[in-house]
Amino acid sequence: MSKLLYFAFLVTTAYSCHASLHPLKMKLSSRSHADRLIDRALSKTTIPLRNYFNRTDLQWYGEVQVGTPPQNFSVVFDTGSLDAVIPDLSCKSCLGHKTFNRALSSTFRDYNESFYAEFATGVGVDPSISEWLLYSAIRDMVSVAGLPAVPLDMYLITDESAGFWSAPFDGIFGMGYKANGSFFQALVKQGIDPIMGFWLTPTSAGEAEMTLGGVDDSKLEGKKVNYIPIPKGAYGFWQLESTQFAVNGKTNEALKQIRQVYFDSGTANLQLPKSTTEAIYALISPKIQPFGESGAYGIPCSDLSSIEARVDLTFKDQAGEPVVLSIPTQELSVGPFRNNETICQTFINAGFDQNFVGGSLLKHYYSIWDQGNARMGFAA
Repeated sequence: MSKLLYFAFLVTTAYSCHASLHPLKMKLSSRSHADRLIDRALSKTTIPLRNYFNRTDLQWYGEVQVGTPPQNFSVVFDTGSLDAVIPDLSCKSCLGHKTFNRALSSTFRDYNESFYAEFATGVGVDPSISEWLLYSAIRDMVSVAGLPAVPLDMYLITDESAGFWSAPFDGIFGMGYKANGSFFQALVKQGIDPIMGFWLTPTSAGEAEMTLGGVDDSKLEGKKVNYIPIPKGAYGFWQLESTQFAVNGKTNEALKQIRQVYFDSGTANLQLPKSTTEAIYALISPKIQPFGESGAYGIPCSDLSSIEARVDLTFKDQAGEPVVLSIPTQELSVGPFRNNETICQTFINAGFDQNFVGGSLLKHYYSIWDQGNARMGFAA
């Protein structure tokens, strides 16, 4: 699940320890009675998304319906995850969130498997460590925006620690690339075109949206779409190959590297390896320093107005020509730290093995997630 959203990176699952960026991916057996293909293609549909501001303007979530008859939940549609997770009615600690009543659903199936997980979590970009969940594997019907319901293997939270309480949404729905088990792949299996469009706007720019089975052409009028191919063999993550990172047009040896970049609608900011993070910050300002023990960095808020910090990520389009995706200077700060409001948190967190790019970049583009043609498109 999402690195600094509802779930960040997994430390332990199912009573065994291993490192991972997402919750346990279980291979759940299919139930043939629920897997009948709908005999017509699903229509393109657009879902409005709400922007969770909380000083960051970097998170978006929408509504889904689970069960028969449907029960409503607010979830992050997370391209960096495969799993769907919502709270269960039995979860007495899931404060402030809607819970799923399995007894009310005629299509509910229980796999009778329970799991324990520890996470590093956060809402917005404020890290929190040592959180935990208990959850169980189930199967039920899921629908969104009036589309026919599809069968989906998912998880119900039965107990959780306090770090999850402040999330404004109830759970997450994975929209991962090609991987069986995500909500997006369940829709594709039932006939929707394998393409999505995200318009993840800041609050000042109006309502955000996600289009399933196509794109919102009205958002692309008069704009050039730059398409970048997804590498062969990509699975689970929407990843692109970058040839260089730069700051204000300048780069250094650490940033002149070919690297895989994972685009994640559920991540608020950027999550990069420590060496990459510090190479970027070195080109911005020496005043940016580590803050705390969770990979966050900060700068005196009083210094922000004097700093230019445009970060450019370079890729190649399908013809081999460079495509530059930029994060403008105004994204440098995501707001003051809660425990020291004179220091503003900067937009890259370190300590990850991979390169994850989220809302700090995505909110400046209409993004096209085209699984059918193995490419992503960006229009500004």
